[in-house]
Parts: sequence; C-alpha cells; structure tokens
Amino acid sequence: MSQKITTARYIVGKEKFEILVKADPAFDFKMGKKSNIDEVLAVDEIYVDASKGMRASEDKLMKAFQTKDIMKVAEVILKKGELLLTSEQRKRLIEDKKKQIISFIAKNYVDPKTNLPHPPIRIEQALAQAKVSIDPFKDVEEQAKIVIERLRTIIPLKTGRVKLRVRVPAMYSAQAYGILKSYGEIVDQEWGADGGLTATIELPIASQSALLDKLASLTKGSAQVTPVE
Repeated sequence: MSQKITTARYIVGKEKFEILVKADPAFDFKMGKKSNIDEVLAVDEIYVDASKGMRASEDKLMKAFQTKDIMKVAEVILKKGELLLTSEQRKRLIEDKKKQIISFIAKNYVDPKTNLPHPPIRIEQALAQAKVSIDPFKDVEEQAKIVIERLRTIIPLKTGRVKLRVRVPAMYSAQAYGILKSYGEIVDQEWGADGGLTATIELPIASQSALLDKLASLTKGSAQVTPVE
C-alpha cells in the first residue's frame, strides 16, 4: 500500500515554507512519538509552494532559519508549524479528545438529583444529541466549559468540591494514602503512633463515591469517613 503524503507548513514573517511528509510518520513526529525527521520527509526539499513545486532559495532559508540544512529546517517546520491532517487522522484525534472531555465531565460533575456522576455513555449520548463539535486541538478543560453549557439543556449537571475526614487503620494506611492522593488534595494528615492515618482530603464531588468504594474495598469496610463542614 502506498504511503499517504501530506503537507506541513510554517510561516516566518511574510514567508511561507512547506515540506511534503509521510502522513502517519509525520503525525507521530508531531505528537512526540517519533524523533527521526529523515523517516518523515517524503521529499528532501523545502518549498515556498509545494503544490506548484516551487523550492525555497538558500538565501530565504538562511534568513528565516539561519541554516540551509534541509533536515534541520524540516524539523523546525514540522515541530512549530501546521501539519495538514488526513481525514482518518483528524477523526482519530477528535475521538480521543471526545473521550478526554467525557472523562473530565464524569470526574468533575454530578447529577444534582443523586449527587452521583452521569455514566460516560449518558454523557456521550448527550454530546451527540446536542450536536457538539469537538476541536481536536483545543485544551480539554477550556473546551469542556463550552460543552457543559450545551449539555445542561439535556442533562442536569452540578459541580463543586467536598472535604472529607478519613481515618484508616495502620495495616492499610500506606496504600490508602496513595489512593487519597490520586483522588484529590490532602489538606492535612496525622500519623498515629501505631501507624494509623487520619487525613483531610478535598476532592471533586463527582469523585466522592468512587473514593468511598475504593477505601471500603481496601480496608474491608474499616475506614471511617466523615464530611467536613
């Protein structure tokens, strides 16, 4: 099967520079999964207009990049410039970003009627119903704020944080401490003479139920958890 070719471009001042690259290796390079630029280039040339085959002069390369080394220039173009994605790559990026947004909402928002998170499948269905467009390059949290306002017309969403006082017997304290750190911010902690742990944790309200289940499973129900006003 022939390798798909696409373009990467970078603008320096008023000058545009382009390279022809192998689509999938270039995508991996852009995402930090590949480091050898020579495996990415489809043609060892720097263009001012790749579609017309117009090559950049050495003078222009020196002025813009302080080098005429094709590999060094190509690396700058691909790292700092825009990679034109294939439809398959764009679809894959959108799906990945959608999963990240759904995960963010599930971890930080609850149904106000139950104070429990909406199941991820319900959030995904609401996204489809609201016809929300996902930007594959936009920050998850920044984009989630916009998405959530759209979703609130379909499913109720509430956010907030809670504080819990947790007491764990010594035999479970080390593991419990790791669990607490993974779910929220430990505001204070006390270690008893016997090795038992007492800690106050602040966490998203949506994570409370999962934390309680995790602690109950670890400590066989011996952990004591009380809300902090």
